[in-house]
Amino acid sequence: MRKSEAGFTLIELLVSIVILMIVSGSALDGVFRLTKVSRTISNRTEMHSGVRNATELLQQEVGQAGRIALPNLVRTGGAVAAGSATVLVNAVNSAGTVLSAVNGTSGMFVGEKLLVDTGSNEETVVLTGVNSTNKTFAATFMLTHAANVPINVYGGFRQGIIPTTVAHGSTGDTMKMLGDINSDGTLEYVEYTCDTAAGNLYRRTMPFDATSKPSVTADMTLLNNITANPDSTACFTYQQRTNNGEPYVVDVAITLTVQTTDRDPVTGLYQKETKALLNVSPRNVFNVWQLAGLGITNRVQPLPATVTTLIGLP
Repeated sequence: MRKSEAGFTLIELLVSIVILMIVSGSALDGVFRLTKVSRTISNRTEMHSGVRNATELLQQEVGQAGRIALPNLVRTGGAVAAGSATVLVNAVNSAGTVLSAVNGTSGMFVGEKLLVDTGSNEETVVLTGVNSTNKTFAATFMLTHAANVPINVYGGFRQGIIPTTVAHGSTGDTMKMLGDINSDGTLEYVEYTCDTAAGNLYRRTMPFDATSKPSVTADMTLLNNITANPDSTACFTYQQRTNNGEPYVVDVAITLTVQTTDRDPVTGLYQKETKALLNVSPRNVFNVWQLAGLGITNRVQPLPATVTTLIGLP
């Protein structure tokens, strides 16, 4: 018998094409949906990562605010008589060898309270002058001291977080702080500025004895997608306590609202998140506030004159 060679009819071909298109369309729609979900997750992940890194840095540096330290081990360069005296300061290594190339007065300032000597002969003196060229400081001593005795600094800055009640102090948009922020013995002045109009959170840092502030540049941006907080809550709020008429910032609340860089591909809107740290304690300021409350004032360090000038600069 002759074999039939009949193929698909036109109708059968059209039906199969329609079915194939429906199946392919469903598969492509699923792929597109997964792509949108992936973009949504990527946007949110980037947003979460940025605000988390910024708040962790803020939390760490607020905790360090008020810490005072000297960048070097230092000792007296000669014997010291009682009364007003000018003292040579030598920087030494851990073995006690003098480092002639290192300035022993680095990190010192007028008004700073230093502990000189050890044991029953130790005393706290207030610096009345610092000469970085000659590597000397001036102070009034009650006791005599031998050469090569240690010089240390203890306590913390009362205004480690610059209070809102002082001239040019911290505000809801700008937090100003001072201290050994990096725990390396170097005193720094740091400003965090929350600029919701431009959408940026800036961190500006400089040596405590700087004579001017660096201009705000793009590399100082910690976050570039912040927006106004709900109910117009300030980025920074401060809990202040007073002792002997002097203000101490003992707690800081940080509230930041950020949004995604791109619009959500599903809703067409920016995704937003508010991150709040309500109890960030500048522990060094808190400690000296407690000491002051107990009448122990020789560990409460004053604000350097250079920082008083810096907080007033734009």
